[in-house]
Amino acid sequence: MTNNPFKTVAIGVAFSPNLKANLYESARLSSFFGSKLLLIHVGEFSKEKETIIRDILDPFTNDGLDFELVFRPGRPVDVILDTVQKKEVDLLILGAVQRENFLTYYVGSIARKITRKAMCSVLLLIKPSIVRIPCKHIVVNGLRDDRTQHAIEVSFFLGYSLKSEQITIVEEISQQEVSISVQDDKSLRKVNLMKEKLRRREDSRVQLIVESVPTEHKNNIRVKTQPIFGKRGYSIGHYAQIMRANLLVMNAPDKTKFLDRLFPHDIEHILTELPTDVLIIQ
Repeated sequence: MTNNPFKTVAIGVAFSPNLKANLYESARLSSFFGSKLLLIHVGEFSKEKETIIRDILDPFTNDGLDFELVFRPGRPVDVILDTVQKKEVDLLILGAVQRENFLTYYVGSIARKITRKAMCSVLLLIKPSIVRIPCKHIVVNGLRDDRTQHAIEVSFFLGYSLKSEQITIVEEISQQEVSISVQDDKSLRKVNLMKEKLRRREDSRVQLIVESVPTEHKNNIRVKTQPIFGKRGYSIGHYAQIMRANLLVMNAPDKTKFLDRLFPHDIEHILTELPTDVLIIQ
């Protein structure tokens, strides 16, 4: 696959009720991307476990899927993170826990810890499915950030690989950039003019990024830009939810900043209430 950012895809394998769905999702994605699939089971090797996994993956291996099985005992977070690093994994797939009695989705404690510490991109699946659900609409952040261009380029690669219909680039603009208090019609007009100026500025910046994306990755995909004024992380998550997006793509937080260890960053809003499947790009 041209410009494939995910040459090696990994998934943690647990023998849960979602085993088949998780394996199917990871095998499908690896096949679409033309990637190698690494299956990590935290536990001792057994022939029975290996046979179960191989039997489930039979339809994909018959079509040429390249996969490797890793069995390692230990603490799940440590084993998965260490294996991902040693095997130079580009994308780690994790199943997110659904709280059946609530309307929102939550990341389980193990998945949350791995997501925060992983040095590769992480895909959180809230509803893995044996039968493929088409990824029609991808929402990606368009933040003014050095890593945003890469996130947008990856989103177009995904859209191209998964035959998506639309990519929406959401430009979250902080309310602090419009610091005028509205007291009368004159101040209201001033705020509206400032918002329009910020919208044009952000659209112009994002369009330059889109122009740099390989043409083949943009074919047959509608591209929309959507400026939103609000709280970073929360606003884009809410937008992805109400637009019923199939995938939300976000930049990974900068792990080197001391303040990020003290105060929640925008990705924490996404992890607390997953609006859809979420891909966090490193």
